[in-house]
Amino acid sequence: MEKRLSEASLQGNVILLQQVLDEDPLILDKIIVLCISQTPLHTASMLGHLNFVKELLNRKPELASELDSNGCSPLHLAAAKGNVEVVKELLSANSEVGFVRNSDGRTALHVAVIKGRVAAAAELVQVVPELTRVLTDRGETCLHLCVKYNRVEILQILAEAMKKLDGDLVNWKDCDGNTSLHIAVAKKQIEIINSLLKVNGLEMNALNKNGLTALDILNQSPRDLRDMEIENSLQKAGASCVKDLHLITDDWIPGKVRQTTKRLSLQQSNAKKPVVNQKHTDWLGRKRSALMVVASLIATVAFQAGLTPPGGVWQDDYTIDENGNPVSNPHTVGQSIMAYKDPKEYGIFMIFNTIAFLSSLSIILLLVSGLPLKRRRWMWLQMMIVWIAITAQVVTYFLTLRHMSPRDVEGILRKVTEISVLTWLTLMVVVFIGNMVRMNLWILRKYGYIKQKERHSDKIEDNQDDDAFE
Repeated sequence: MEKRLSEASLQGNVILLQQVLDEDPLILDKIIVLCISQTPLHTASMLGHLNFVKELLNRKPELASELDSNGCSPLHLAAAKGNVEVVKELLSANSEVGFVRNSDGRTALHVAVIKGRVAAAAELVQVVPELTRVLTDRGETCLHLCVKYNRVEILQILAEAMKKLDGDLVNWKDCDGNTSLHIAVAKKQIEIINSLLKVNGLEMNALNKNGLTALDILNQSPRDLRDMEIENSLQKAGASCVKDLHLITDDWIPGKVRQTTKRLSLQQSNAKKPVVNQKHTDWLGRKRSALMVVASLIATVAFQAGLTPPGGVWQDDYTIDENGNPVSNPHTVGQSIMAYKDPKEYGIFMIFNTIAFLSSLSIILLLVSGLPLKRRRWMWLQMMIVWIAITAQVVTYFLTLRHMSPRDVEGILRKVTEISVLTWLTLMVVVFIGNMVRMNLWILRKYGYIKQKERHSDKIEDNQDDDAFE
């Protein structure tokens, strides 16, 4: 009998249902008592068999409140599938079922919103408006779900229904402290935002757990083409950043007056510090970061060049010939080919490559050593070491290029090398002369070779030239 009843629910066959009930009038009671995971009403509601649902509800209305193994009522399944007529019948049989939450903490209205079943959601809200008050396990309202799943039409329906309710529901915050407007701005859903801004009682400048308004979230998000339109809409509606709001914070609580006074005193003392010192600190920080990056790159290149010199390394041992006699130029696996073919250039190559490698490593060691090397003169010394490393790396490059090029292009390569070296030396001379001029001016201003009155009047210019030289 249960098998025939299951087949009738799958087919929506009312005649077969009546036959089964005539043969066993208590079969529906048995289904309720036996706690079967899914009743025929669940199946018929999910498949949209309206007449079958009506017949079942006429015979046994209690089936409307039965739950399956996932805690879903027949109303959950009908709302998820968007079977509006079935939803009407189930609500007319027992409207209180709409407040039942399944194992995921969602009501039938929540499921309809998530699935985007506009007609089903509208029917649920119209029959039982209080369903909009029910929250999910994460403290989300139906508005949060509309924003999360981008359901614009359902949001407009809910907004109309919420006009009859209090405004607290519109500004409700989920477990993360975000209102629906916060989430919509974070997702940059323009249509959702415009619909929310029309809702009565919406607080434009509500703060989340991080103390941010919706406009703050927009300003902190990655920029794209939608930001301008969203920002204009928010500002027209009266949205502001938290820094523009005159809020009374807990700093004004009497018990925290001492902390506030201490904080203000610290801010005032920091404000009295010369701007030049702050600029000097920032300059040193930027230079240290730049030197670390450059030194790391040079060290990596030099290390790789030392392991794989021009021409590569021998891949086999060659110490005796085919007759077993010792050879005149033996070599073993892993040794540099360039060292055998051109030992003089190999020596020069390794010297300059070692200079570049050790110079860059010394910069890294000084920067990570923790020594108080925060004076400008120490930074200038480190920059000079980097110059040496870069110059040695340039020489290494040209030696490698010359060794790897065929003999027939040696003339062209020599001209290219000469032009490049001359250009590099010219650049180095210009930089050196410029720094020497800066250093002379700095010495004159520092140790008083210029008139005391002129040095006093040009105090700001002195600091600028000092920083520029360094």
